[in-house]
Amino acid sequence: MFGTRIGVTADGKFFIDSMPLEKMKRENKGSSILARLSDFTALDVETTGLSPEYDSIIEIAAVKYRNNLPVDRFSQLIYPGCSLDEFITGLTGITDDMLSGMPPIDEVLPTFMNFVGNDIVIGHNAHFDINFIYDNCVNSGLPAFENDFIDTMRIAKRLYKGWESYKLDDLIENLGLETRGIHRALNDAELTAKAYVAMCANPNFEAAIAPPGKKAKDFTAEEGRAEEDNPLFGKICVFTGALQRFNRAEAMQIVTNIGGICADGVTKKTNFLILGNSDYLASSEGEKSSKQKKAEKLKLSGIDIEIIPENVFYDMLESYFDSQNNQ
Repeated sequence: MFGTRIGVTADGKFFIDSMPLEKMKRENKGSSILARLSDFTALDVETTGLSPEYDSIIEIAAVKYRNNLPVDRFSQLIYPGCSLDEFITGLTGITDDMLSGMPPIDEVLPTFMNFVGNDIVIGHNAHFDINFIYDNCVNSGLPAFENDFIDTMRIAKRLYKGWESYKLDDLIENLGLETRGIHRALNDAELTAKAYVAMCANPNFEAAIAPPGKKAKDFTAEEGRAEEDNPLFGKICVFTGALQRFNRAEAMQIVTNIGGICADGVTKKTNFLILGNSDYLASSEGEKSSKQKKAEKLKLSGIDIEIIPENVFYDMLESYFDSQNNQ
């Protein structure tokens, strides 16, 4: 199965090509772990969207820590091979002019991977960053990115139960760290590292990361139980467009089964707008539904809402259940 991508080359010429839409299996992806470390590398990426299959990395950064102190940094803007949507520019401050003349991802990744080395990596909502890096390594003919990783969002949900939001902005504010400032890769990687160090110093850290007495696989559907650290627990989800793997009723039932809340329309209370993959591809060409336009407007105004394609929705579910099995 193939889709069409429209973009602009570095010299301003338009191009149209086809790209495979098969889901990346990520067989050699590292494991999500829970641990207190003093040596690690925190990382972050900025992208043209939320789908590793359809979108591109436009900035990648990392901060290396030794004995809980930063010792080295890596940061690089990346030319994605297409012009940026005004929504992405508004969110990150990165413009087409800033990316003009920057190297493509396949030239940047070898240097980045050499910088990271064999470190366990730290990220906030880490599966997002890891999936983008892994897929781009494979698509560039490079060795797979196999480093194990720690998700600071996952730790925060265990350590600080009952918060309304576990976004990076909210985490650093509640931890008393400096404000985020700009939404850029190096700044986010540095704040993620500081948040991790601060959480490791919490006296309840070890208890928070300890395996639960009963795992999710031990519960039956009839018990109606859902682990609170799953990414959709208590979150209001709205679907739009036709889905490929399930029909909408089935997808809404899955969300409900794991403790999520489904709604028909986008409001200020919406946490996730989930687009069918066809709608997500169409949005890259300017064809956006009324729900997506409203969600983008709310996000740019400061509302905590994520706009994701259905394949990222599936990744979230699979990553969560994989992490439960690794405990």
